Amino acid sequence: MENSVPMIDAAFWLVCGAILFLLILSGFFSGSETALTASSRGQLKSRAEKGNKGAERALSLTEDSERLIGSILLGNNLVNILATSLATAMFTRVFGESGVALATLVMTLLVLIFAEVLPKTYAISNPETAASRVARPIGLIVTLLAPIVSAVRTIVRGVLAIFGVRIDPDSHIMSVRDEIAGALQLGHSEGVVEKEDRDRILGALDLADRTVEEIMLHRSEIEVIDADLSPQEILELSLHSSHTRLPIYRGEQENIIGVLHAKDLLRAVYSRVEGGAGQDSFEGFDLMQVAMEPYFVPETTTLDEQMRQFLRRSTHFALVVDEYGALEGLITLEDILEEIVGEITDEFDIDEDHPIRRTDSGDVLVDGAMTIRDLNRAMDWSLPDEEAVTVAGLVIHEAQTIPTKGQVFSFHGRRFEVLDRKDNRITRLKVRAL
Repeated sequence: MENSVPMIDAAFWLVCGAILFLLILSGFFSGSETALTASSRGQLKSRAEKGNKGAERALSLTEDSERLIGSILLGNNLVNILATSLATAMFTRVFGESGVALATLVMTLLVLIFAEVLPKTYAISNPETAASRVARPIGLIVTLLAPIVSAVRTIVRGVLAIFGVRIDPDSHIMSVRDEIAGALQLGHSEGVVEKEDRDRILGALDLADRTVEEIMLHRSEIEVIDADLSPQEILELSLHSSHTRLPIYRGEQENIIGVLHAKDLLRAVYSRVEGGAGQDSFEGFDLMQVAMEPYFVPETTTLDEQMRQFLRRSTHFALVVDEYGALEGLITLEDILEEIVGEITDEFDIDEDHPIRRTDSGDVLVDGAMTIRDLNRAMDWSLPDEEAVTVAGLVIHEAQTIPTKGQVFSFHGRRFEVLDRKDNRITRLKVRAL
C-alpha cells in the first residue's frame, strides 16, 4: 500500500506565508491610496516647509494624481490576484473541488477586513501623517511601474477618446477655491465656523470673479459739482455733502473733468484767508487748480485687479465707464473692502438709508439697488445672481416686466412686494419667506 502525500507540509506553510505577505502588501497599497488622496495639500505644504521630508515627497507624488493612482491600483490588483490564486490552489489541494468556493469566501473576508477596511480606516484618521510615512516606498513603486502605467494611461485615454471624452492632465477634480469654500460652508453648517468669518473669507476669494460694475454706485446716485458754480456755492455743497470726494462736471453731468477733495478745497480757502485776500477771499479762485485729475476704469475690471490698482496709485476713488466711454458710476476702495468685511458705516452715513430693515412682523425691507450677493450675505439666503445683480433686477427678470407699486411676486422661496418705484426703477421692496 502506497503512502499518501501529506496535505499539510512545508509547501503548505510556504504558501500560507506568501498569502499573508501579499495581504500585508495589499493593505499597504490600500492605506497608501487613501492617505495620499485624502491628505490636505495645504497641510502637506505646511509640514514640508517645516522640514518634513516625508510630507515633501508626498506633496510631490500628488502633483500627478493620475500616475499615482494608476501605480497604486496596479500594485494592489497584482498582489490581490496573486494572493487569491495561491489561496485557491492551496484550498483545492486540501479540500478538493469545494476548495474553490471556500477560498473565495475566506479571501473575500481577509481582503475586506485586513487589506481594505483596516488600513483605510487608519489612513483616513490621520492622512497627512500616513502619507508622509508611505511616500518613500510608494515613490519607488511609482518609478518602477512607470512604463506599465504610462501604457495603461495611453490605452485608457484612447478608449475614452472614442466616446468623445478628453482628459486634461493638468486639471483638478476640485479647484483650491472650491475646496476652501466647501470646507467653510461645511464648517458653518456644523457650527465650527462663524457666519462673519465665512463671509469674510468667501468675500476675499470672490474678488477675482466679480467686476466693478456689480458693486459700483450708479451714475444716477452720484453727487456731482458743476464747475461753473460760484466758489461760495461749491464750498457750501462740499461742506453739506457726506462724501469727501466729489466729481466735477462741465455742461453735462457725464462730462467729468475733475475730482474735488474736500481737504484740498479747505486748504485752498484757508490759505487765501490767511494770505489776506480781503473781504472776498474767493476772488480769482480757480476750482480746477484745486481739483484732481479724474481716474477712469472700465466696467469689466475685476475687483481684485481694481484693488491692486488703487493700492498702486495710492488713490481710493475711480469713475467707471462702459465700452463707449460713457459714465456708468463710481467705485471706491471702501466699496471693495465692504465685499470682504461687510457694510462699513461712519458718523456721516445716514442710518435711515440702510439698505435692509426688519419689521416686527418678520418682513425684510430691502433697497431695490442692493446687490443680491449683499442680501444673501446679510440674510444668509441663496437667491440666484446669475441673471441680475440687484434685487430690483432680479424681480424685473423674473416678472419679465417693470412692476408697478403694490405688485407682489413669489419665486425662489420668497414673496416680493414692490413698495416704491421711481420712474422705471424699483426703489423699495418688502421680502418675506414663503
